[in-house]
Amino acid sequence: MMDRQLPEDEPCYVISVAAKLVNLHPQTLRYYDKIGLIRPGRTEGRIRLYSPRDIQKLRKIARLTEDLGVNLAGVEVILNMSNRIRELQKELERVRQEAEAEIRALRQRIAELEGGAQMPRSGQQIINVLPTPLDNKEEDWG
Repeated sequence: MMDRQLPEDEPCYVISVAAKLVNLHPQTLRYYDKIGLIRPGRTEGRIRLYSPRDIQKLRKIARLTEDLGVNLAGVEVILNMSNRIRELQKELERVRQEAEAEIRALRQRIAELEGGAQMPRSGQQIINVLPTPLDNKEEDWG
């Protein structure tokens, strides 16, 4: 039989199992749901189902409250800031990849232009112009 890894967002644990996994009372999980710290999935019969990601979040909440003494308002701020940091990191990575792709394209274009491998897209020709020494004579422009 093949082991199947559940997606992180797949709701699969009922509240009693989730509570045991995170060593919290089911009523605590209900309270966290009520105040919006956690949003478990729901069945058609409104039974809460917690995903592996929810379990990770509950463990983080427990660690913050029990080990570090953070109150629930502080936990909410920390969770929101953590989410925002993740979003910004993803955005930064996307922009970095776009910039690297643009740099590669520009380097390739420079190499083409320097090697004369291709005419510029505008149809104009690139001509190398070498500076010539100026005569020391003064010319009369007037």
